[in-house]
Amino acid sequence: MEALEETEEVEKTPEDEISSNISDFLDDLETDAAEKKASVSDDEPDFDWSSIDTSLLPSSYKTNSQQEKELLQLADHFFQQYAHLCPDRKPLFIYPVNECGVQKFVSTTVRPTLLPFPDMYYWSGCASFVCDYLIMEPLKCPLTPPSSLYSPTTILKYQRGNCFDFTVLLCSLLIGAGYDAYCVHGYATLEMCSLDQTQELCPLLRKPPEVPEEEDPNKYRIKYPLEPQSKFLLQQQAKKEEETESAEKEESEEEVLMEVGKPKRDPLHGLRVHAWVLVLSGKRKVPETFFINPFTGNHHSTMDECFLGIESIWNHRNYWVNMQDCRKGCKDLSFDLSDSFCWEIMLSESNEPSQLPTESPKEDTDDMQEKGEIDMSFEMPLSWVAQIRVSCTEYENPFSQGKKVILYDKAKLEKWAAYANRDGLVERLTVYADSDRTEELEVKEWFKHREDLLYMREVNKQTQLITDHFSPGHPLLLKAHSYTSLEPETGHTVEFYHMARVDGLCKRFENATEMTEYFVGREDFLHMRHIEFGERDKKTEKAGIAADANPRPIVQIKEYFHRNPEKPADEDIEERIFMVIDDIIQLTYHLELHDTIASKVVFCRVIGREKREDEIFLSRENTVKYQPWSSEKHKNMLHLYNLLWELRAEQKELKQQVRDSEAEMLNILMVREGEEASIKLTVPMFNIAKRGQRCEAMVLEEEQKSSHSSLENKSQRIGREDESLAHHTATNSTL
Repeated sequence: MEALEETEEVEKTPEDEISSNISDFLDDLETDAAEKKASVSDDEPDFDWSSIDTSLLPSSYKTNSQQEKELLQLADHFFQQYAHLCPDRKPLFIYPVNECGVQKFVSTTVRPTLLPFPDMYYWSGCASFVCDYLIMEPLKCPLTPPSSLYSPTTILKYQRGNCFDFTVLLCSLLIGAGYDAYCVHGYATLEMCSLDQTQELCPLLRKPPEVPEEEDPNKYRIKYPLEPQSKFLLQQQAKKEEETESAEKEESEEEVLMEVGKPKRDPLHGLRVHAWVLVLSGKRKVPETFFINPFTGNHHSTMDECFLGIESIWNHRNYWVNMQDCRKGCKDLSFDLSDSFCWEIMLSESNEPSQLPTESPKEDTDDMQEKGEIDMSFEMPLSWVAQIRVSCTEYENPFSQGKKVILYDKAKLEKWAAYANRDGLVERLTVYADSDRTEELEVKEWFKHREDLLYMREVNKQTQLITDHFSPGHPLLLKAHSYTSLEPETGHTVEFYHMARVDGLCKRFENATEMTEYFVGREDFLHMRHIEFGERDKKTEKAGIAADANPRPIVQIKEYFHRNPEKPADEDIEERIFMVIDDIIQLTYHLELHDTIASKVVFCRVIGREKREDEIFLSRENTVKYQPWSSEKHKNMLHLYNLLWELRAEQKELKQQVRDSEAEMLNILMVREGEEASIKLTVPMFNIAKRGQRCEAMVLEEEQKSSHSSLENKSQRIGREDESLAHHTATNSTL
């Protein structure tokens, strides 16, 4: 018998080995956590939830009503049935204690609330507020749900909580906004549970999926026969490709194993407890059921591999247990909560008893049989949580530590509250070339409440190119401005809101030698103008004369026009070139559908003849034309003379327009330099607190100015009195 007992003690099942490995791993986790806590500085101590003051909380937090006590009895009966019939499954998260140590049913902790802010009417606004406002705390044990679940009001007060606290608060806001939302208790990956996004691509860098263009199938298209190929050669080539692919795979696997930054296999994969939000389709015109990770506020598909299983879900009305197989994660789960085979409901919505089988084996007592016949139809009591309130200042300043930093794969995202920075900066995304985030490639910044209506700035760190983006309403109608320096003629690209401009200008590029303008929707069908400049006179540059007094000489002006369907092609100009210095004008006309060579007219300067402003000399020597026209008027010299007269007048107007464009660019640079030198922020009309602060600041400025002016007046009066006394003494001495 002793030998048998020894063998029984030595032999272990595989489950015991797995559990021992997990326990060893948990011990290692505890030691690592203790070391990390020891390494953390004293400036950021861990928050002690046991030290919070609960004396001022309402009585509903400290006691249970009669209806809540009955609900807890039903929940306990449901829990016992579940534990008896499903002994292999983990215990349910159904009635944890609150901050006052009182057991509360999880559904009564959800308090549906609609906050009075426009963004909080949409799920994205609610999710972003929760993930920005709260500080994430990991679960004490990653394998079990927490023993307590605090009220959303307490979580909002201290601005921190675990995944269950995040989920309950977010679900309360979503239900209040009209969504069919549920809290989920389940399992997820290590990265999702620990809020590790260093292996993920930043959502701001994700490109929208390209929609492939559908080609119209033509069944009458001629199918040409393919070139004949040897089957033996194709087989040999396929073998070679397979060998090379296998060799490349082996090399890549070795490289992956050698990589240090690659995440290791999680020994607790599939066992880590997590909580998130489920939003069912239907209400609020939600087209498809989806998940929301409360830590990040991101939208996830129910097919996402990061979610590994679901134990139960609940809302403010009921509680459901998942009876489906989660070996493949949440991919194959059905979210039809009315299906009793997939979801076991706790409180029956009809007068029928619970669907859990109550057939107990012979070993069970009569007491369990009596409990199995309890009617589970019950009306859910109201939430014991006080009304959720968020003030305007709390909503506008969601970051408890002043800012929030999120690390992604080769990227870093920083967030600030509105009015936290003097330049209106609220968000900055830095893109790096390496995973260690040492070499910067690009920086994007977002602004709010700027008086100059700047809302985004992009900086290319390699080329030092800066691009500013503006909202509609700028005094100069700016839409975007790309530059490396605000000095003139250093390369500037300016985009305008062309619908607000009279000339339809949408874009202008200028540097020291050229200027290009793009137009949209003009009546004369002009869509592009290109100007080439020459070098300034060096003598005037050395003399220090300003650029306005010493303009760049215009060498050439090119204009391009779209087709005007109301004119014949041989009268509709496509390209117009004014060679100002050479005194040459060249016209190119549009083509008809059947034409291959465009009609052209070139007016040249007569060699050896002095040019006069009011004189136009036209002869066959200075007119070169190719005219495949059918009309006779183009062959008439009088018509060409009138055309040349009009072109000379338009050339003068174009020169003036070019000078106006140069002056406009100088004005834009001056205005932008002034706006950047003194940045001003606007305050919305509905922001009473900010307006009060601004009024106080304005009153203080006016008082300082008045006191300064009064001191100046006093000093001037004293000076005048001194002068009068000196003059009086001088006159007395002369007398």
